Amino acid sequence: MENQEIREGLCEKCRLALVLTKEKECNLCGRPLISERDLCLSCRNGEEKSWEKLWVIFPYTGKYRNLLSEYKFKKNLRLAEYFAEQILGIIFNTGELNNACIVPVPPRPGKIKVCGWDQVDYLVKRLKKIGKNKISVCRCLKRKKSKTQKSLGRKERMENLKGRICVQGKVPQTAFVIDDVITTGSTMETCASVLKEAGAKKVYGLCLFYD
Repeated sequence: MENQEIREGLCEKCRLALVLTKEKECNLCGRPLISERDLCLSCRNGEEKSWEKLWVIFPYTGKYRNLLSEYKFKKNLRLAEYFAEQILGIIFNTGELNNACIVPVPPRPGKIKVCGWDQVDYLVKRLKKIGKNKISVCRCLKRKKSKTQKSLGRKERMENLKGRICVQGKVPQTAFVIDDVITTGSTMETCASVLKEAGAKKVYGLCLFYD
């Protein structure tokens, strides 16, 4: 058990504390539903999405927010094993993702120089290693310089990203886009849109945390 804790960065008690009660989820954005409908109010009334379905795992609140902070800002790399375990469970138990190729959301230019790493790409590397020959990865998206998204609203975020995420090389027929946090959905929407414009037939997405 001690070796497992060292490898995954979490003790058994913490792992159990992070288990979420299974709730009915929106068929499009993956967030928990508070009604009996298949789509949440935001997806019913919002603009059409470019992705087929999105999975989200943890709410970006309380202990879950601390979990991301430990990984993203304090660089607790062992937590990537725990996150990879959650994602692989979704991949291997979802028929829609059988032939999907993982596409990481690209980092902002200069981010790696400033932060020393890209938390999304590192997670994708762990997914490929743990999943072995069952996981394929295509780094076909590139991000051009733009303003930081944190202080912007949804419309401003979409405008900020317009033309800033582009395709380099061939795109997979079925793409599975992975990011760490979804707030307005503008980054995921932009990635899905440019992938389809470049020839992807279906685009699915996953974000570790939803705001």
